[in-house]
Amino acid sequence: MAAAVRRAGGEGGRVPPGLRLAAAYAWRLLVIGVAVYLAFTVLGRFELVAVAVFLALVATALLRPLADLLARVLPRPPAVALAVFGTLFVVLGLLALVGTAAAAEAGRLVGELRGGIGRIERWLEGPPFHVRHGVLSGAHDKITSFVTRHRAALISRALSSAGRVVEALTAAFLALFCSVFFVHSGDRMWHWFRDQLPEGVRPPLDRAARAAWSTFAGYTRGIIVVAASNAALVGVALFVLRVPLALPLTLLVFFATFVPLIGSPIALAVATVVALAGRGPAVAAVVLLLIVAVGQFEGHVLHPLVMSWAVRLHPVVVAISVIAGSIVAGVIGAVVAVPMVSVAWAVTRALRHRPRGGA
Repeated sequence: MAAAVRRAGGEGGRVPPGLRLAAAYAWRLLVIGVAVYLAFTVLGRFELVAVAVFLALVATALLRPLADLLARVLPRPPAVALAVFGTLFVVLGLLALVGTAAAAEAGRLVGELRGGIGRIERWLEGPPFHVRHGVLSGAHDKITSFVTRHRAALISRALSSAGRVVEALTAAFLALFCSVFFVHSGDRMWHWFRDQLPEGVRPPLDRAARAAWSTFAGYTRGIIVVAASNAALVGVALFVLRVPLALPLTLLVFFATFVPLIGSPIALAVATVVALAGRGPAVAAVVLLLIVAVGQFEGHVLHPLVMSWAVRLHPVVVAISVIAGSIVAGVIGAVVAVPMVSVAWAVTRALRHRPRGGA
């Protein structure tokens, strides 16, 4: 029996090297898992601040090169103010233009949608679907009765969402406040923070921070290029096809692209529904083909061409990151998941490959 125990435990009763290695990695992984869980818990408690800082970092990645360019001919503070507030003025002007266009088309769109719903019903009643008329009218009546019965609950939920609007405005102002200082003197802020740490950890921390910022800034600028390209392609097609609300739908495609893989198809699906109701099945079919074409162009041309130098993640990793982020934090999690994973991978690579100087 003793001999069998010794043979099971290895020579001399020692623990096998493979088991020791597995145990060593196991407790380290447990510590990392606990640290990640605590970090997400803290970020969840301070979600508004975390979102504001994230938006400020996005603005810094986009506006820092512009501010540096303006600083060649202007003092630094006016250059930063012109870059930040000039860009904000342009963005608000575009949003106002989109809102004005949507309001101008609202009256005509209501009539088109009513007629479009009738066309959809007749289309579904004909071949190849052959849906009975009573089924469609019954579904319409059920939806109407549901809204009537739950009107008070829907109104209270809409009123409760007013608090979220206030939180969103607070986060926007905090992001604007932070972005001004990040663009103006973000490098000095980082140097001050680094100098507060022990000298032994400064070189690897600085190397990791530079890799993280380079990856984050590259991803941010790349996704802006991809989103603008998608929106331009879709906008031209929608205007040519005379789809209602073409400008708001183009803006929706632009913002939806910030959720990789699934954002653009969802936005284009909304455009397909609007085209089906407003222009009929033929135009909707063309928009549906547009979904496939834009998806192929984005996945096989834009992303490899624009993003490969900044983000080196397999599409499977991107998909898992987006889904996991959406489960943890909804839409916000889906947006920030890929840049967070990209930054973590860049930091890991930077710390793993030490420079030859030994730092």
